[in-house]
Amino acid sequence: MKTVSVMEAVGHVLAHDITEIKPGVCKGRAFRKGHMVRPEDVERLRDLGKENLFVLELQPGHLHEDDAVYLLADALRGPGVEPAGEPREGKINLKASWAGVLRVNREALFRFNLPGDVMCATIAGDRFVPAGKIVAGTRAVPLTIPKSRVEEAAAIARESGGFLRIDPMREAKIGVIITGNEVHSGRIEDAFAPIVRGKAEALSCEIVSSATAPDDADAISGEIRKAIDAGADLLVTSGGMSVDPDDVTREGIRRAGAREIVHGAAILPGSVFAIAYFPGPNGTEIPLLGIPACGIYHKVTVFDVILPRVLAGERIGREHLAALGHGGLCEDCHPCIFPACPYGKG
Repeated sequence: MKTVSVMEAVGHVLAHDITEIKPGVCKGRAFRKGHMVRPEDVERLRDLGKENLFVLELQPGHLHEDDAVYLLADALRGPGVEPAGEPREGKINLKASWAGVLRVNREALFRFNLPGDVMCATIAGDRFVPAGKIVAGTRAVPLTIPKSRVEEAAAIARESGGFLRIDPMREAKIGVIITGNEVHSGRIEDAFAPIVRGKAEALSCEIVSSATAPDDADAISGEIRKAIDAGADLLVTSGGMSVDPDDVTREGIRRAGAREIVHGAAILPGSVFAIAYFPGPNGTEIPLLGIPACGIYHKVTVFDVILPRVLAGERIGREHLAALGHGGLCEDCHPCIFPACPYGKG
């Protein structure tokens, strides 16, 4: 790479993008790599603070930043992730090809970034993302970089099958059981079912049954079995998850035949959440999400965190619920910006 005075640059081809920044207005590319400098460009280049320009003369075995970042992006992306356009200023973004749950191999990402010269930054994983969402950006830091260094970084990504992927979500058939004497008797109006319905339908799920049950373990068990018989392949119960004598929902879940129940999550709101699994047809499992009463009062709870992950095929156990502790305290932001926040990202 050699330096050429901007006054002598006419006829030369730019070796890199040149950025223009207008404070409070814009930041973008003023001149693209490969642009041949014209006489009318000289004064604008000087306005951008350019008195000298780089003319790239690649050494053998080296890559330009744009060529390097294409290789990096291809290695980073797994199923459901694709480039979002061309490189700009040596960087390329990656986006979701379809809606689903973003998965990031954090250990591979750390190893990729540790040596320097190349980098990748992602949004937090284990969350729902719509199709087209930008999920990561990667670049080669220097203008030119040894091809061997790029290949080393790409190999780390390929070892993990690309450390970014989007797991598609199934369109579940959900059975809802609202527990509590006060609701079952009609003493108070049920506020839970509309909330569950809205959140489920937003993820293209169908409510195939909805029922109430008193604070009686056998009654709750019976409604769970009815929901399964109605074709539900995912169950949601509400209430009865705390320590009051009338809170018998977990016992009802057990009596309905759950072969595993995990109670308690390191997240607020939602710490008394429960998840259980029932035997399903042909060796499958039917998950049950037990939502505590906080689901009525808070816009975002553990339900919003766990439901997409279950729909993406993740089997949630004790270790998953324990991992929610870091970032698991909702900051009650106004306005709420979930999921673009730490809540539930573990």
